[in-house]
Amino acid sequence: MRLEPLVLLPLAAFVALASLFVIVIRRAGRLIAQTRELQAFRARVRDLDSRIGQSLEGASERIDAVRRQQLAATGIGDTLVAASDAVARYADEARALRGPVEAPMIGQDIAHELERAGRAIDMVEHGVTILASVRRGGRELEAQTSIKRGYLNLVHAREAISRHAARAAALQPRDAPNRAWQGLLPEVRDDPSDHTI
Repeated sequence: MRLEPLVLLPLAAFVALASLFVIVIRRAGRLIAQTRELQAFRARVRDLDSRIGQSLEGASERIDAVRRQQLAATGIGDTLVAASDAVARYADEARALRGPVEAPMIGQDIAHELERAGRAIDMVEHGVTILASVRRGGRELEAQTSIKRGYLNLVHAREAISRHAARAAALQPRDAPNRAWQGLLPEVRDDPSDHTI
């Protein structure tokens, strides 16, 4: 049995279109899955960033009040304990972030900044302890310096965490048709303003 070329041509066109349709559906499905994963990752980072902001900004305000001598050094002990505990929990949460290929790096960068915030809180606690135990003299200068450096490091860590959250918000799906976004994000390096010892 011999098929006519007029019958083969539409049949070949149908097979080609069906194959093309399957390829497009697979790619679209992969892109949709990546987009969902990316959206979930962005939402987790946004939520984490918001909670970190509330904790660190609240602690920073009270530390700044001590630094400006508007609040007694003995008045922020509970704040420092709560902030230190929150920073440790948030760091664990940041390390556990899952999502697109870039997720572990962003999570580690956020955790690194949270560790920096923890050191800053320790530095403030050191200064507060000194202030609570001495009245005047050389140790008071050491205490004020420790509180100021800790405060500045806390502020810088918070700013860096916000930058990492912005990196997460700017991520695009890997298989997106437009790859022009790649290479446009600046590489984030360690912040030289970290004054912790």
